[in-house]
Amino acid sequence: MVHGFVKQSGGHIKIHSKIGKGTTVRIYLPRSRDPDDVLVETKPSAVKGGTEQVLVVEDDDEVRATAGDMLTELGYNVLKAKDPDSALAIIDSGIVVDLMFTDVVMPGKLQSTELARRARQRLPHLAVLFTSGYPDAAIVHRNMLDTDATILNKPYSREELAAKIRQVLQKPQQFIATQKT
Repeated sequence: MVHGFVKQSGGHIKIHSKIGKGTTVRIYLPRSRDPDDVLVETKPSAVKGGTEQVLVVEDDDEVRATAGDMLTELGYNVLKAKDPDSALAIIDSGIVVDLMFTDVVMPGKLQSTELARRARQRLPHLAVLFTSGYPDAAIVHRNMLDTDATILNKPYSREELAAKIRQVLQKPQQFIATQKT
């Protein structure tokens, strides 16, 4: 996530490590000459959740827990999987899943696009939303996802998550996973 944020911001990272001494991480971000932001009074936005069943597939325990908590607060029924194999086991159990919210980069042999393809074979109505700490351009450039896949960049706010989930659930057939070569 840090790497993605720094690259999106036009910066870079230097890591220096010595055995027995430790590691120093330096983050360089471009300087802005823009005037400081002015605080503006805003009206709270109406965050819309739902009652659908969402399967969160995320290998990082803390990120998985946080995403699950946000979705639960929004009213969704949440199932969690730590990897693609666990996600498919949940889907194969017969539990109805309306949306799969999965990280783009997952450990193991089964990548997220293949997970989405297999999940949609089992549940053709399944909506899929990808998330990643990598910038969109890096994801497309590395052929991690089709250009028409729906993605929510990390870090994201509760409001961004709510809006993107509703968008994807309204058009569940928009993504068909294909493995790019």
